[in-house]
Amino acid sequence: TRAMKLQRAAVAAMQLGMKEVAEQLARRRKPYPQAQVALVALDPYTGEVKALLGGRSYGQSQLNRALARRQPGSIFKPFVYAAALRTALDGSVSPPLTPLSKIVDEPTTFWFDGKPYEPNNFKQEFHGTVTLRQALARSMNIPTVKVAEMTGYEEVANLAREVGLRSVRGTPAAALGAYEVRPLDIAAAYTIFSNNGEYVSPTLIREIRTREGLQIAETTPERRQVLDPRISYMVLNLMEEVVRSGTGAGVRSRGFTLPAAGKTGTSHDAWFAGFTSKLLCVVWVGFDDNQELPLEGSKAALPIWTEFMKRAHQYREYRGVTAFRPPDGIITVEIDPLTGAQATPQCPSRRTEVFIVGTEPHDLCPVHGSGRT
Repeated sequence: TRAMKLQRAAVAAMQLGMKEVAEQLARRRKPYPQAQVALVALDPYTGEVKALLGGRSYGQSQLNRALARRQPGSIFKPFVYAAALRTALDGSVSPPLTPLSKIVDEPTTFWFDGKPYEPNNFKQEFHGTVTLRQALARSMNIPTVKVAEMTGYEEVANLAREVGLRSVRGTPAAALGAYEVRPLDIAAAYTIFSNNGEYVSPTLIREIRTREGLQIAETTPERRQVLDPRISYMVLNLMEEVVRSGTGAGVRSRGFTLPAAGKTGTSHDAWFAGFTSKLLCVVWVGFDDNQELPLEGSKAALPIWTEFMKRAHQYREYRGVTAFRPPDGIITVEIDPLTGAQATPQCPSRRTEVFIVGTEPHDLCPVHGSGRT
């Protein structure tokens, strides 16, 4: 059956990926328990579960890790940026935040409830002034907490709760995925990015019929519009950058070339969450005793995700992946990366950026041109 095809693809990807994880752990010259895995694949529009792995072997352990609560780490960050970007619609942050907005990445102490919070970046690397696009692509922690602070920690938590992540609280640590979630729930939450801002609850059973063919039960997934389609698309576009040039670039180097968006995550565990126009998938790798896995999401979870998606999209029903299309109200502008202004013909380098109509830069690049549009 179609479901069994994807389940076999999931098992094959898991076996290859966990062999790679075991080899990486062996090189650490320290004894580690056997790492475990969870994989959830959904239809990105209906929420139907197409494949699910709760562990390496049901015979060895019946624990369903797709339903176990773990810190999601940086795969939570897209919700921070979604909450931030939607402030452009209510004017609560001025000037409005866009993918081009700049944040300083430097050691920072955040004060919350009278207590200091001092997050660090991966490998304690700091990058100075960066854009929101660069901060998410490279999964920078301090800019993300700053974005959450500007937006309002409670606003970030409210968005998380709207998409079923009910454990999230409005604190600085929430921005970095400190509150535990289930892989199944985070997969469902990602439907707001794949489905034009609409959340769709996950479903395992479509309908039940008698042996005579009489329908006696039918599942109707919960659906609600959480994000404006323009905000959903902008975050999706930022996650395309993650795969193109950021921490998720291993997806491309490993041979998956279809249009895709995604995000790596590293907490105690390793995560990768991402989707195409045909399929959404979340992978978790970690230890059952919750000790820290000494591998990033890009090295432990991303390879499994990539292998699964390569195999899954070979099946007829998952072929024909299309590029993600912007909704009405999104404008694409060529900008000069140095100045953030509209590029002129004299600009030696330029890149395209997406904006809600009305929030795009109107000044021409002052370094390579002058005047106003």
